[in-house]
Amino acid sequence: MKMNLLKLNIFSLLGCIFISCSVQQKNINTTKSLVGMGWSSNSVNTVIFRQNAVTTHNNTQFTAYYDADSYLVVAKRTLPNGVWLTSKTQYTGNTTDAHNAISIAVDGAGYLHVSWDHHDNELRYAKSKVPLSLELSDKIKMTGINEQKVSYPQFYNLTKTGGLLFMYRSGQSGRGVLVLNKYDIKTKKWTQLYQNLIDGENYRNAYWQAYVDLDGNIHLSWVWRETYDVATNHDIAYAKSTDDGVTWQKSTGEKYQLPITQSSAEYSWKIPQNSSLINQTAMTTDNQGNPYIASYWNDGGKTQYQIVYSINQTWKRENTAFRSTAFELGGGGTKKIPISRPEIFISNESGEKITYLLFRDASRGNKISLAYKNLDKESSWEIRDLTEKSVGDWEPNFDKELFKKTGKVHIFEQEVVQIDGEGLKIRNATPVEINELKKLPYKSQL
Repeated sequence: MKMNLLKLNIFSLLGCIFISCSVQQKNINTTKSLVGMGWSSNSVNTVIFRQNAVTTHNNTQFTAYYDADSYLVVAKRTLPNGVWLTSKTQYTGNTTDAHNAISIAVDGAGYLHVSWDHHDNELRYAKSKVPLSLELSDKIKMTGINEQKVSYPQFYNLTKTGGLLFMYRSGQSGRGVLVLNKYDIKTKKWTQLYQNLIDGENYRNAYWQAYVDLDGNIHLSWVWRETYDVATNHDIAYAKSTDDGVTWQKSTGEKYQLPITQSSAEYSWKIPQNSSLINQTAMTTDNQGNPYIASYWNDGGKTQYQIVYSINQTWKRENTAFRSTAFELGGGGTKKIPISRPEIFISNESGEKITYLLFRDASRGNKISLAYKNLDKESSWEIRDLTEKSVGDWEPNFDKELFKKTGKVHIFEQEVVQIDGEGLKIRNATPVEINELKKLPYKSQL
């Protein structure tokens, strides 16, 4: 029997007041806060391409998820220790398809923007009625252009202006284009910068990830896919914008003639089809604005997490080499995979630049794990588990805006299951939590 969400939130708030929602885990040094109970019959709440699952504006943190009845729930709290306030919105999503995730962002004026329930269908977008509110508007259009066949909606905060970027695929797997919109907080209007920033030329499409660095530069990377079949993923390409997405260039500074195509793209690393190369992963930059792209593919008979990065306009690769098994990717739909796609971030610890990978691996009991290393040194990767129990088929999402400003790592956590190829395993809702790392591990320390 499913509990009423409002009753559950009352119990949760009372628990926070009288008991404490923090859970100190032995040798892990994390604290968890309970947000509510979320749909768990597939991985729609935890897919990595949510941009964002959790985000912070000033000292107000927001998150969103689908509840047991497929309603879109938005929530907020005041950092560092405020209790979560939740709002069950008027909107629902097709939670039977794990592609139909919720993406959120807060613009520089404090308005919450939400896009949800997309897999090759009409744009679903709303924003808060007033700054820092959980009350959403009616559905609204952005530009009204190319908004009929939307997949993978993603928001990105623009560092300098307080505006937003919105990226999505128009079209279908194997023959889609990347659309880029921009939001101005002064006019409160969206404009379309590109109907077709990356062109698959009706033969392929780009599966991308992006990152806006501290200087406001936009870094974009992607793999190409030739058909619906994930086995046809190949190569990692790269582009950069220094003017909020108006013009694009290669890592060398050479200007792109747009749209970018397979023949004109700069390639960070060439990877052939049938390499079990995954799509829609993550990227970041170091303090100097050098791009780092995280992925995985088969290498030397094993499936390994890989980092491709550029230093002094030279692309390098780091094979983490800490996995001992292999698997083959193939077919369509959301896959049940023994490892999650990786998230990546970089921090300066004890004067050294440390690269971190956030992931889940069945060989480690499907816990949330964090691997870390100074890539400038010849040393092995170290790994620490951040949870004691399995999170099922969870994939990583963390509060990137908070990390950029404070260096704190807050992870969206929920135990979910994924049946291969959009299957469902009907089960009760599970806790949606924010898992806060109190200190980043470094040199075997937590």
